[in-house]
Amino acid sequence: MAGEEKCVVLLSGGVDSSILAYWAKDQGYEVYTVTCKYGQTATKEVECAISIAEKLGAPIKVIDLSSLQEIFIALASSSNETIPPTSRFRLIFFSTAVAYAITIDARRVFFGAQGSDPKQYHNWRRQFYKSFQTAARLATGQDILIEAPFAETPKSAILRLGSRLGVPFELTWSCYLNGSKHCGKCESCINRKKAFREAAMPDPTEYNE
Repeated sequence: MAGEEKCVVLLSGGVDSSILAYWAKDQGYEVYTVTCKYGQTATKEVECAISIAEKLGAPIKVIDLSSLQEIFIALASSSNETIPPTSRFRLIFFSTAVAYAITIDARRVFFGAQGSDPKQYHNWRRQFYKSFQTAARLATGQDILIEAPFAETPKSAILRLGSRLGVPFELTWSCYLNGSKHCGKCESCINRKKAFREAAMPDPTEYNE
């Protein structure tokens, strides 16, 4: 058990990072969360991240990076549904989380990579985030750890863990779009549906399709 060691969890509002936050608290960490506005179409991500943090009883820091939308417009666009909208923002997310960790005297930064992520997501790979960890240590002089506890675990198994931990799945958001319901067609919705099926669990998500 972590014995109330502080950690920072990158909380997107999706199922993986929400389960991770609950897992960290269950492990005994004093959990702090950070989420980012970056001009994404699915602004519900931020709303859901706030709801999850409140439910968990963890502080949440909302970082507004939306001024960078112009730079990353293709990634933030709803028309680009074949890659995750966050894919090339993660360098900035990690930088933000590390900075926040230092300000609250936390040594660990956790993020929600999981074993079912497609291999083409280069910045979910261990080689990338451990290289970033090295850079963060060189830049700050702090013994920062960047870790992905579920990196080798299938999404379905993570969902089962989340169920045991009491994660409110109905408060999470995975869709790339921003409708009243999940679209059911984007890559993230498809992966969410598939994981619930493979976990043999009821899916509380409302989908348009």
